[in-house]
Amino acid sequence: MTAALKLRSLLDEKQDWTVDDLASLPKDLRYELIDGRLILPCPTGFHQILGVELVLALRSHCPPGYEPVPDMSLSVDQGNEPRPDVVVIPERALLRSPVPIDNALLAVEIISPSSRARDMTAKVRDYAAAGVQSYWTLNPAAADGVVLTEFRLGEHGAYDVVTSTSKLFTTEVPYSVIVDLPALTRRRDRLSPPISGR
Repeated sequence: MTAALKLRSLLDEKQDWTVDDLASLPKDLRYELIDGRLILPCPTGFHQILGVELVLALRSHCPPGYEPVPDMSLSVDQGNEPRPDVVVIPERALLRSPVPIDNALLAVEIISPSSRARDMTAKVRDYAAAGVQSYWTLNPAAADGVVLTEFRLGEHGAYDVVTSTSKLFTTEVPYSVIVDLPALTRRRDRLSPPISGR
């Protein structure tokens, strides 16, 4: 039996995954573990471009000792090992994976049709419970443009929505960042006709 067939069989049979089970997976497999469900994301090229653009925007004023990185696994608990599209972590953690979630200064998820519920519910809950102070989602499919929603940890341990915009985004938390969302929207619209009705 080939490795691909063994993996398919394993994925079909297993329902409740833990981080201990991840050792049985191929080392080069891109995965997330969310609430005991193994997720095998398959991002589009534009999704990946957005991740690169966010890393570049986050890098310019990143505090000393921290680095924005794409696609890094975070260790949360036995049933959760999310893999944010972009995360800002201490430089000392760059050579390990997964990185303990309490090291994350900011986590960013780029929403795709198959990830919307996870990114807007499970990850909001999990990142807040782990104490990640700032969480952003980037929705490339919104009718009014690429939309960034900024969440900040409130005094009761849950996230508050600070802003949701398709305009030029600026923030000082967790540090000074500017994201040119209209430029990202123009880039999206060059790739396909403007999205309507969503």
